[in-house]
Amino acid sequence: MTIRSLDLLDLPTIARYRNDVLTLDSARALTRGHPLGAMSLLAYINPARHLYAAISNGGESTLLGGVIHTRGDSFAKLLYLAPSSHLDKRQLPALIEHLTIQAGEWQAFHILAEVDETSDVFPALRMAGFSVYAWQRLWDASRIEKTESTLRSSWRRIQSVDLPIAQSLHYHIVPPLLHPVEPAPNRVVGFIHADEKCYASVASGAYGIVLTPLIHPDEQDVGEKIATLISSLPDRRGRKIYLCVRSYQTWLEPALADLGAQALPRQAVMVKHLAHLVKAGQAARVVPTSVSVQTSRASRMDIDE
Repeated sequence: MTIRSLDLLDLPTIARYRNDVLTLDSARALTRGHPLGAMSLLAYINPARHLYAAISNGGESTLLGGVIHTRGDSFAKLLYLAPSSHLDKRQLPALIEHLTIQAGEWQAFHILAEVDETSDVFPALRMAGFSVYAWQRLWDASRIEKTESTLRSSWRRIQSVDLPIAQSLHYHIVPPLLHPVEPAPNRVVGFIHADEKCYASVASGAYGIVLTPLIHPDEQDVGEKIATLISSLPDRRGRKIYLCVRSYQTWLEPALADLGAQALPRQAVMVKHLAHLVKAGQAARVVPTSVSVQTSRASRMDIDE
């Protein structure tokens, strides 16, 4: 069995597997489309991007896989595996491990994968060192209708001055054990509510928009605030809208159901730790150069005694 990076000679294999792909980065799939589409394949030849694909030959089947990393992030993501109909093969963990090594070369501390609960890829991911750390469900909110109240939006685009507010919400809502895997927002991307108790990060592409809300549990009229956010999104251009709800915010799901949003299958969010992050180091004590230290004089103990 050999595992190597994809090249132009693999185009026939890519074309054969194009409609038999398991996507492991839901937001990217919903916003950017098919990971083996023509536009996605062009991204692999851009050396400035942290996007890598590999092929495994010589085993029971030919397998493909991809991994992606955003510069500045502490984590990478498994992007896809193919073909989805052959993900029970024994060579799959080796391919996943190969992709993981590439993520480590990008200096990522963790690598993530989002998998439907019923997927056959669970055993291979576990063999490769992945474990479940959270659950999530994506909600199709495209059909939430505008009302008179939603037209009066109190949401605005986040600015650099608002980052501490978004980070404070993150630390209040996301469990502390998940902070190393889910870091606080550090980019000026998303929307914040006027009362400063609601924040939503945004991932967008040609095919859709994915919102990941952080809403304080004490917040009132949550359904109305979500509807207002969706109805006031600028430059929507007919794209679908999705909300990503993690297991630590499942209390938002009844509000989404009441608004008419459609729930997609629940997914396990899995992680493999590539390194341990030391948050705060302790400086070693150094004797100042102006101070002389006299060596202590201790008599040697007689071992025989």
